[in-house]
Amino acid sequence: MHAIIETGGKQYRVAPGETLRVEKLIGEIGSEVEFPTLAVFKDDSTLVAGAEAANARVKATIVGNDRAGKIIVFKFKRKKQYKKTIGHRQSFTEVKVSDILA
Repeated sequence: MHAIIETGGKQYRVAPGETLRVEKLIGEIGSEVEFPTLAVFKDDSTLVAGAEAANARVKATIVGNDRAGKIIVFKFKRKKQYKKTIGHRQSFTEVKVSDILA
């Protein structure tokens, strides 16, 4: 059984026991979070989808918070002696899916 969840403006396919990285969530390590589902599948056939999926939930536990590797952004204007380097590190939360309630 697996489900499609939405968090942080992105959609993820999850199954029980799976660990995944999502956009940073507010919460302490070890606390439980619930995600709304868009669809729940069982053996490659749709079990719950659309408006019926509003009742389905995915329970997960926060495993840790961290930051991804640095992404370098370089701006440059030719003939104007303009150069600018900016770095960015995106924060994320690692969660372990414990159960899918359909």
